[in-house]
Amino acid sequence: MRYTPKKELDQRVAKLQVLLKQQDIDGVIFVQNADLYYFSGTVQQSHLFIPAEGKPVLLVKKSYERAREESSLDNIVYLDSLKELFNVLQLYGYSGFKTLGFELDVLPANTYMRYQKLVKSANIVDVSSLIRTVRMVKSDYEVEIIRDGAKVHAELLSFVKANLREGMSELKVAAMVDAFFREKGHPGFCRIRGFNQDLVQTHVVSGQNTDPSYFWGAVGGKGVGPAFAQGASDKLIGRNESVLVDFGFICDGYILDQARIYCIGKLPDHLVQAYAVAIEILKQIRKLAKPGVPCGKLFDLARQIADESPFAKHFTGYPTPLAFVGHGVGIELDELPVIGRGFTTPLEPGMVFALEPKFTFPDGVAGIENTYLVTQDGLETVTVYDEGIQYI
Repeated sequence: MRYTPKKELDQRVAKLQVLLKQQDIDGVIFVQNADLYYFSGTVQQSHLFIPAEGKPVLLVKKSYERAREESSLDNIVYLDSLKELFNVLQLYGYSGFKTLGFELDVLPANTYMRYQKLVKSANIVDVSSLIRTVRMVKSDYEVEIIRDGAKVHAELLSFVKANLREGMSELKVAAMVDAFFREKGHPGFCRIRGFNQDLVQTHVVSGQNTDPSYFWGAVGGKGVGPAFAQGASDKLIGRNESVLVDFGFICDGYILDQARIYCIGKLPDHLVQAYAVAIEILKQIRKLAKPGVPCGKLFDLARQIADESPFAKHFTGYPTPLAFVGHGVGIELDELPVIGRGFTTPLEPGMVFALEPKFTFPDGVAGIENTYLVTQDGLETVTVYDEGIQYI
């Protein structure tokens, strides 16, 4: 268990404050757990105020004691009532706000209206893009945590290969993976920022269980029923079919993303060929991906290679393809950058993202996923494991 060092929090706050000054925003009030954790080191029920200049104030409702233990911020105070929020901030010298930032991409409308009444004359603006921009580039401290998580990923992939058997249900395999992760310290749930996006932490999809799903990914899966219509089902795993195991271990709050294809027996030829295209996409993206290259160029390259293959219509989902082939990872699974069509954000050292070229067919899935770190020289594979089809 790590507690975020004060130096790390100070650096994050300072990066945000630079952006706030550029936008003439007096400060930001955070309430969302992922952002609270990133900037304060705790997810206790709180309001975190970061001014454009000066020290942050963490105002805690529950649990104040744990927040004091977990956060290294200088100003941590108990807040009994939301009505007292701005009175307490005034005690720290923060008042007369003209413009305040909130996380309007995730803040419920009724909660937003409550804050509107409290701030009175101040203008409320959305600062979610600024927050996500700061979080997009990882520090050495964050990369160290991500590397530690990658070690567990390699252990898990070997564990699946040693224990996957014909006749197991997808749910059995998913439970096996989840139990392995929990014993290694996985918290048991995964944070995702996208609105109304549920997410099971382990996707196990075999053979014909490639039903399209509301889940915003290339592979859906039937799931356990219409109420949770994604991922593993009670389908039994057979011979000579693809078994996609797609998962993300969370180490001290940070998520990685990785997937491999397993097969008991022999995979059908069209899936083997499509898998080879997926590997070629990774290979060519790794050559192109250097600091300064726009993220959208990586997607365009992936799309071009897929289009030149016999499997173009199956790339990034079938029958409804997606317009991205990768996504940032960190405290949330869907961070910036997005490796998708039209995204102009240039790569820069410290970005961490997953690439997942996948082809979906009515009778199976062919594809792979790894997490990468952008360095001065290009991409470094963080989730290192044999990239071939895992035959059993």
